[in-house]
Amino acid sequence: MKNAPGGQKSLYDITKEKLRLYGLRARKHLGQHFLIDKSVLDTIIDVSALAKSDTVIEVGPGPGVMTGILAEKAGKVIAVELDDNLAAMLGENSPRNVAVINGNILDYAPGSLVAPASRYKVIANLPYYITQPILRHFLEASVKPDIMVLMVQKEVAEAIIGKGGRRSTLTNAVQVYSRPELVTIVPKESFYPVPEVTSAVVKLEVLPVPSIELNDEKAFFHLVRAGFSATRKQLVNSLVKGLNLPRELVLEILEEAGIDPTRRAETMELQEWAHLLEAIKSKGIR
Repeated sequence: MKNAPGGQKSLYDITKEKLRLYGLRARKHLGQHFLIDKSVLDTIIDVSALAKSDTVIEVGPGPGVMTGILAEKAGKVIAVELDDNLAAMLGENSPRNVAVINGNILDYAPGSLVAPASRYKVIANLPYYITQPILRHFLEASVKPDIMVLMVQKEVAEAIIGKGGRRSTLTNAVQVYSRPELVTIVPKESFYPVPEVTSAVVKLEVLPVPSIELNDEKAFFHLVRAGFSATRKQLVNSLVKGLNLPRELVLEILEEAGIDPTRRAETMELQEWAHLLEAIKSKGIR
């Protein structure tokens, strides 16, 4: 991953040089692993389909190797970097159409970062420990992106797309708001320093309205979490535990919703959860 054709500097060399120039190093407690594989970077740029009319929010730009390319393709880049030293370095070296924000992306409502009525895209190489909070931050925002192209842990990517038809709470949460696609698997050696896990690039095409009608989002996601409260158990048992309801009542609710009580939560589709919620409400249960 460190080689570049035609005598050009590799991303590995560029990254090391930038860090060395400013006396910086990757900070393990922040989950910093910088992408040094140009083919993967090119794939991210390609699937993002950037145009000069686009605003991009880049989360975790690191040394800014991708930031410069985004600035060439898009009209404006908002680079949000938690590491104060990296943010200072970016601020000194970024093109004029890049705004560097030193802070935690979770502290900024997406609508506060982009111009009113502006459409935007999110591109990020996410620390693994913060992937799910950032997904929720953008997908549940009042001003949502058009697409998100994310580098995440491979297992998280598989959970997002529901690999093999096995859905999870994350699968359902993401697919309410978007159509996810697994773009490519990324080996450990594509990063500096090398992480302990394999990664993947996922693309989320954010829907203009949720994929199912949700009159009560809070209740819907509470129900889904309850369904997964007893891993690999029959749905009736999971709901008894997760909702703290009598078994006989849960069986009645499942029958009313037309759902086999011996099924497992991993096999449930979004619309089935919605039907189940209506059946629960029909019993006067809040």
